[in-house]
Amino acid sequence: MDQYVDVNGINLRCRVEGEGPDLVLVHGVGSRLDAWDGVVAALGGGLRTIRLDLRGHGESDKPHGRYELRDFTDDIVGLLDALGVERCHLAGHSLGGLIAQGFALDHPDRLDRLVLLSTVAGRNDEERARVEERLAIVAEGIPGEHFENSVARWFTDAFRESHPEILAAHAEANRRNDPVAYAAAYRVLAQTDLANRLHEITAPTLIATGDGDIGSNPRMARLMHEKIAASELCIMENLRHAAMTEAPERVAALISEFLK
Repeated sequence: MDQYVDVNGINLRCRVEGEGPDLVLVHGVGSRLDAWDGVVAALGGGLRTIRLDLRGHGESDKPHGRYELRDFTDDIVGLLDALGVERCHLAGHSLGGLIAQGFALDHPDRLDRLVLLSTVAGRNDEERARVEERLAIVAEGIPGEHFENSVARWFTDAFRESHPEILAAHAEANRRNDPVAYAAAYRVLAQTDLANRLHEITAPTLIATGDGDIGSNPRMARLMHEKIAASELCIMENLRHAAMTEAPERVAALISEFLK
């Protein structure tokens, strides 16, 4: 099921499943393609999903050095070329949503529809200060500390109480991240903001976030909706940042309906 594709001088792990129009799924910082497992299962048939471990993540290569947003978007272009895909739908979560914005801006000819899930744009001064504090923790390279500090922001209280085993699995996966590559990717999330260019996006776009998401909050989602002319907005009730883990069926239903 998994493939390893040489793209831009690095080896990327990817997984292609199903048949139908191509939907590329891009995970968030510190995560891996498995984060989409529940959503892919809930989507059912009718789409061919293409997932990848971003550079610096999972089983893909982890080059050290500074990462830029274009590194990630170029990797997606290279992967599409390797798979023979001319155009696709693209959905991104968190850092993946920021990458999706960059892809939509720089490669509109390769994109059909865009899904921005729990992602960022237009941070205010307070939000920038908070994310820079988190970047400093990540940059110190303490395995797992960022996840442990983020659990309450990512998962609702009820989910944390009901599913300690899922949180334990996420924490263990986070501790396995390469600290240098993790910090390089997190810097992109913390210090990249495309709000001033979002009006250039012409692809039909779905913007969704949880009503309790602090880092990728409803104010940002509404800002993106205002700037992207052909966009739809959904604020998901009783969810925080980890919507794909807590409510994969709800996320899949949103994506499926939008892509119809």
